Amino acid sequence: MLTYFYRVTKYDPSDRDERGNYTGLEDTESDHGKVEAAYLQAVAAFARDTGVDHLTVREPQVPSFVHFGLEPPVDGFGLDGLFPSGPAGYHDGAEVPLATGLELVRAMLRDNGAWCRLEVEDTFAAHVGWDQYLYISSSRPCDAALARTRELGLFPERMDASPYSFDEEEEGIQRPGDDEFWAYVHRAVGNGIAGILEETYLDNATRWHHLTRDTIDMVRAELAPRARLAVRPPLSPDIEAVLRAFPADGLVEGVWQDRDGHILSAVADEDEFQELAARISNASAAALLSIYAGESLPLFTAVMPDNDGVLRARWRTEPTPDDRRWALDHPQG
Repeated sequence: MLTYFYRVTKYDPSDRDERGNYTGLEDTESDHGKVEAAYLQAVAAFARDTGVDHLTVREPQVPSFVHFGLEPPVDGFGLDGLFPSGPAGYHDGAEVPLATGLELVRAMLRDNGAWCRLEVEDTFAAHVGWDQYLYISSSRPCDAALARTRELGLFPERMDASPYSFDEEEEGIQRPGDDEFWAYVHRAVGNGIAGILEETYLDNATRWHHLTRDTIDMVRAELAPRARLAVRPPLSPDIEAVLRAFPADGLVEGVWQDRDGHILSAVADEDEFQELAARISNASAAALLSIYAGESLPLFTAVMPDNDGVLRARWRTEPTPDDRRWALDHPQG
């Protein structure tokens, strides 16, 4: 059980005001050098003190179309070369050696784009926050790591909890992407109700799949571990009607099938509607989806379980009316 929580920074506590705000001269960006190296050595010291040599990636994300980092995201989001299987190795539940975990911490300190929680369940956790704030949690007091961190010129401060610990939602509906779910997908596609699948394989990153009776099993086999799934109606072949459906302003997501059968998507605001419309005009089928909460809901959703059938992903989908009907027949908890 995580009992000891520490905030580790380069900011001297004596340079904070009465509200805890830092008033000193330290920069809020990574120096890409000695100080950054000290952060990584501190994480390694706490991991060693806890007896940890591997970490698990949880709730990984990449930037959305809006990026708030102080440094611009880089190509590959700081993931290049970190996973033997390439970027596909970056997923919820991926177990990585400590050395790879430290490189992920480096990428987060640099605002390269990738962000995740690094954890060993009930034993260890490392989270990077804004402005070079590092939060480390352990099941042990880690006295040696605390001393080493101070030697490195950093300031470890005891906390009651990490603000970046996963916020467990109240127990509720979460449909697993199990055999029963996929049988339901087969029926929905066969009846002409469903036609595309949105796969959220990382926070802010999605792939779209065309669903037919012949492709469903292939699509299922290629999904990322613990991906969130949203099944939607078929795209409309009436491209003129889709083009007429553009709103006057706001944000929309265009989803379309190109002439090679690939499903593509793009989010646009009113300044980009003309460009998006031009891309959709050459499609074989398309749809416009609102990105605002509660609008353009999918037919039904799920989260992929692990290979042993257990649903370990902590993130959830927003339940649809169909999901709620499913839950009545599948009481949880």
